[in-house]
Amino acid sequence: MVTTPENTFGAERRIATAAPSKRDTRLDVLRGLALITIFINHVPGQIFEYLTTKNYGFSDAAEAFVLISGIAVGIAYGSRFKIGAWFETAKQSTKRAFTLYLAHMITTFMTLALFLAGAWLFHRPGLLCQINILAVLTNPQAGIPSLMLLGHQIGYNNILPMYGALMLMVPIILLLEAKSPLLALGVSGSVWLLSGIFEIAPRNTLIEGYWFLNPLSWQFLFTIGIVGMMHVRRGGKLPRHPLLMALAAGYVGLSFVWVVGQLWGIGNTLASLGLPTVITGFDKTFLSLPRLLHVLALGYLVLNIDALSSLLRRPESNPLVIFGRHSLNIFVAGTILAMVGQVLLYISNGDKVIGPIFVVLGLVIQFVYAYHLENKRKLARAASGKVRAPQTGGLQAVSVRADRSRGMNRK
Repeated sequence: MVTTPENTFGAERRIATAAPSKRDTRLDVLRGLALITIFINHVPGQIFEYLTTKNYGFSDAAEAFVLISGIAVGIAYGSRFKIGAWFETAKQSTKRAFTLYLAHMITTFMTLALFLAGAWLFHRPGLLCQINILAVLTNPQAGIPSLMLLGHQIGYNNILPMYGALMLMVPIILLLEAKSPLLALGVSGSVWLLSGIFEIAPRNTLIEGYWFLNPLSWQFLFTIGIVGMMHVRRGGKLPRHPLLMALAAGYVGLSFVWVVGQLWGIGNTLASLGLPTVITGFDKTFLSLPRLLHVLALGYLVLNIDALSSLLRRPESNPLVIFGRHSLNIFVAGTILAMVGQVLLYISNGDKVIGPIFVVLGLVIQFVYAYHLENKRKLARAASGKVRAPQTGGLQAVSVRADRSRGMNRK
């Protein structure tokens, strides 16, 4: 399994600040909840899928995860970013992007193996027609290189390529932010808007269309997270005004009514006004404005409603904190388990009992794995402390003895 410092999804390493403080576990809790939601949604056709956030608002766990990741990158890289050390930041973020690429290759080829094995063992060739696999199998000479060069992405295996691309953008985002936060937001927002209007995105090579998640669009949400975190690190605060609270709550409520009430016809009416789809639509590839505003409204409410914010601040021993802390490993494990679940549901013809049982079992396995990773982390830190402690103690003892000797000589 892929391992990274702090075993995080992206660059979210724990960075010491000027004033020592405990880890803000709210990010881990939210990240853990997003991972659980993503896993459930990646096993479609079972009852738990209908309980996830995508059924009650415009955005879903993917938007939440990218916003959280932007905030975490602001913590990890922003605290030490200097314009003069730009190359070092670029090197670190590129290394992180490569780690994400390797993780993506693991999930991609494991998915291929699982669907091929399922089709062969259970005599269900229809499995090979699922989630964009057939395009690879009918032309493996072009298909395998396309997978490795990210020109073709198997269904439900398309988050990591987008996130890796965002990590490559981190040095540019931080450079713009260092010059002016408004400049960073302005450039990022312009790229988002132009990408949506003119449908500028990385194209697929085996089939028609674009990457399912366009990094040129999603970088805006990512940048908002980074800029917001940097603002707070400099001593700033998010504006907390009753009008803004009311607008955010009203938009979340409107989104709930819209989705639950299936009022999509209103969207068609808005589209008839001639405005770009990125403004009036609900497209996930180009992160349309209604989706973007929804996740920002939710984030604003979470941060500004004290009771909710306090509820999310859990002890570091809390299961959700541990789950979210090891997010990259858990995401890889969850994706592979979700693919097992898809094969199982296909060969069982979508059995209504097998699906929910598998989801519960899959989550249990992931939590057990998270605790295993946490124990390894603690043991590694303890071992590191044991190695360093005698050396530090020895130096301190020498220093103390030298001080005493000097004191005696002075007497």
